[in-house]
Amino acid sequence: MSDFSHFNEDGNAHMVDVGQKATTRRTAITAGWISMEPETLKLIQSGGHKKGDVLGIARIAGIMAAKRTSDLVPLCHPLMLTHVDIDLQVDKTHNRVNCQTTVETSGQTGVEMEALTATQIALLTIYDMCKAVDRGMVMGDVRLLEKKGGKSGHWRRPE
Repeated sequence: MSDFSHFNEDGNAHMVDVGQKATTRRTAITAGWISMEPETLKLIQSGGHKKGDVLGIARIAGIMAAKRTSDLVPLCHPLMLTHVDIDLQVDKTHNRVNCQTTVETSGQTGVEMEALTATQIALLTIYDMCKAVDRGMVMGDVRLLEKKGGKSGHWRRPE
């Protein structure tokens, strides 16, 4: 268990002590998508959904989720986020909405979990708002694209 930082030398789960780590600018970028029937995508695009602006509400839900990640993931540190951006793009070719999230902070630990949580919740919100017309939607490929800052430095997913 010693290779996993969330376990102590006795194998017990614990919150990692980041008190001695340097405060640095930290950024994480994540992405994912939700696929759906073409008619569902058209409904979202036209703004004709009876529940309102699906993408706008999903964006707000994702931002809220990033801010509440430590309430959802047991060993995450509560962080003061300085920026959250959720970009939702309609992909007509694949009948999808693509989500890319950027989260930033100046702190002693990274924001990968906040960005991943935001992406998942934005996509889940789209599902929730559209499930009455399309229960077959699929969410997928949620992943970390890039992280910057901290001791481990800059990492980017190979293309």
